[in-house]
Amino acid sequence: MKSVKNHLSLVIALLSILFSMQVFIMAERSIEAYKVNLANNYSIIAVSQKQLKSNEILSINKIILKAQELSPDSVIKRLSSDMKSSNVELLKLTLPKFYKITLAYYPTPQEIKQLRNDLLNSTAITKVEDFSHTHDTTYKLLLLFKNIVTIFAAVVLVVTILLIFKELRIWQYKHNERMSIMGLFGAALWLRSAVLFRLAIVDALIASFLAFGIFTYLSSSIWIKEQFEYIGINIVIFNPIDDFLMILGVAMSISIILASLIVLGHKEEA
Repeated sequence: MKSVKNHLSLVIALLSILFSMQVFIMAERSIEAYKVNLANNYSIIAVSQKQLKSNEILSINKIILKAQELSPDSVIKRLSSDMKSSNVELLKLTLPKFYKITLAYYPTPQEIKQLRNDLLNSTAITKVEDFSHTHDTTYKLLLLFKNIVTIFAAVVLVVTILLIFKELRIWQYKHNERMSIMGLFGAALWLRSAVLFRLAIVDALIASFLAFGIFTYLSSSIWIKEQFEYIGINIVIFNPIDDFLMILGVAMSISIILASLIVLGHKEEA
């Protein structure tokens, strides 16, 4: 029963690290996917007094993906209810040209400011509407969400590592007499500490496979998929190969490093 309790405490601690790490990865993927979605729906309007070719606008800034001239027909239709056809044609000639500029990715506020300056520095463009207020608010919300998730993951990582270190230290104290006796008989340090490393490795494997099962279930959950569909994004919640190998590597690394620190500390005390 005590052995199960020792394993359980370490497994839960490791599992909490792996869970928070995978949640952080999911948040990163969600933010990147949402940025792509925002980039597809976000555009800038540029006004010019003359006809511009698409490559002229594309050459202004590398962030510009494409430029499309907007038809003035919808605006003219509202104004030309009582106008003669000749006046309508004249109005079409005098109206400035409007261009919808689509960006390659969702930019930062600094990139938006630079793009606006680059467009206005062009002699052909007289006005730019970049919807900067709405853009800045959305970008700051994304950044705030990312920072909150990062801080949460970092706090969980630090606290849990301290708990794992404490659990391994307690285990060492319980077996201190056995390790000392083996030392008197000339057993090497790694041999005396083999059980500690075995405990750390076994618990890392158990935690990794539990995390694999939990996230495999979550990735197939209809409710989870619906939540992402509500905000218009589709991400890989859990990659059974890449994500599992990363989880396994992190769990093994943390366990072995902490066990090694405890063993070296015991050596110094001897």
